Amino acid sequence: MASTSAAGAGIGLGSDGRPVIGIIGGSGVYDIPGLTDIGWRRISSPFGAPSDELMFGRLGDVQLVFLPRHGRGHVHAPSDLNYRANVDAMKRAGVTEILSVSAVGSLKEDLPPGTFVIVDDFIDRTFAREKSFFTKGCVAHVSMAHPVCRRLGDAVEAAGQRLGLDIRRGGTYIAMEGPQFSTLAESKLYRSWGASVIGMTNMPEAKLAREAELCYATVAMVTDFDCWHPEHDKVTVEQVVKVLLGNADHARALVKEVAPALADRREPCHAGCHTALDHALITAPEKRDPELLARLDAVAGRVLGA
Repeated sequence: MASTSAAGAGIGLGSDGRPVIGIIGGSGVYDIPGLTDIGWRRISSPFGAPSDELMFGRLGDVQLVFLPRHGRGHVHAPSDLNYRANVDAMKRAGVTEILSVSAVGSLKEDLPPGTFVIVDDFIDRTFAREKSFFTKGCVAHVSMAHPVCRRLGDAVEAAGQRLGLDIRRGGTYIAMEGPQFSTLAESKLYRSWGASVIGMTNMPEAKLAREAELCYATVAMVTDFDCWHPEHDKVTVEQVVKVLLGNADHARALVKEVAPALADRREPCHAGCHTALDHALITAPEKRDPELLARLDAVAGRVLGA
């Protein structure tokens, strides 16, 4: 089951020698004015079924691939998402960088609803999810010291500033299992750790993107304050929906603005995202499980010689 990207196109580049931008987020993000050549395609993965079909489209000469993280109609809960299949399907579709657009709660007074946060770190508190492509039969250890791509973050920050968005650079995203929201004690604990925002979906997504040698960045869209805030109980569903709709409008504008900048790259990411597996495989070649290696053809084919 080979990747659809051409092996000879160059490390970290699509089949036409240019980056392919992947967007993971809510379905409202995909309704971008000017998006052409739109088509939905089901991409099979040996790790199971992705959340939905992938939507392919173009903004000018930039190829974009969209995946509704929860499926169209929001049918998958955070713990039920097949994160491995989602990332593997994106890699098979030729994607070279992923921009994750996610709704979050705020853990800081100075990050009010409507703020966009370019996350630069994570605390993973999830416990019921498959977190690695590399299991028994082929073990690998990738670095997660800097879990997001700074190059993508730079481009998103510049695009947000050009659009006049309330966009903040830097912040820690704490990923909780869900689907319930935090208790008050948990919310206060996460604030004491210095976390900025809280959500349920970006882990293990970011870890798997690193294993798949994809650039990855999170744009966290604040919808409300988490329950630590004294005004939290006064927030209504109507208010949250209003913020969500406004954020979706801004997210579409942000994707449209940043895509051309991301597509200008002609070399592998200088941050090392596209070569993350160079020194990660630890299982001796003669001890590697052939069945697992076959499943890793897209994720790790570059280093396994698939």
